[in-house]
Amino acid sequence: MTAFGISAFGAYVPRLRLDRAIIADAHRWAMPGLRSAAKGSRAFANWDEDAITMAVEAARDALADRDLSKVAALRLASTSLPFADLQNAAIVARAIDAPHQIASSDVAGSQRAGTSALLQALKGTQAELVIGSDHPSAKPASVQELTF
Repeated sequence: MTAFGISAFGAYVPRLRLDRAIIADAHRWAMPGLRSAAKGSRAFANWDEDAITMAVEAARDALADRDLSKVAALRLASTSLPFADLQNAAIVARAIDAPHQIASSDVAGSQRAGTSALLQALKGTQAELVIGSDHPSAKPASVQELTF
C-alpha cells in the first residue's frame, strides 16, 4: 500500500527579533493607536533573507536525512517571490541538492498560493515537496508592521 498525505514538515522563522513596543514608539506621533497592539516581539528577515532563502531553510528542516531521489516535484508557493523572470522553485531545488530531473514550479499571485500548491501535490501519486514561503512588506506605521 502506498502512503498518502503529509509525511514530513519543516519550518523556518528568521532569528532576528524586534520588540513591537519599539515600532509603536517610533510611530506614536502619527499613529498613537498602535500602542495597544504593541505586545511582545516579532521576527523579521535580515537584509539577505527573502522568500527563496527562507524556503531553502524550511526545506532542509523538513527533509533532514530523507532521500530526495524519490521526490518527483518541488512546488514553491509565495506571494513575494523575488524573481519575476526566473523560476524561483528551480533555485530552491539546486540549493537543497535535489536531483536534476525533479520537476519544479512556482505557485503565486494569490494569498491562497500555499493551499493551492498543497492541493495540487495531494492529487498526485508521486512524492512532492511543497514549500510555502513569504517575505511580506508592510506599510510603515500600520498594524501590518506589527503582525507581518
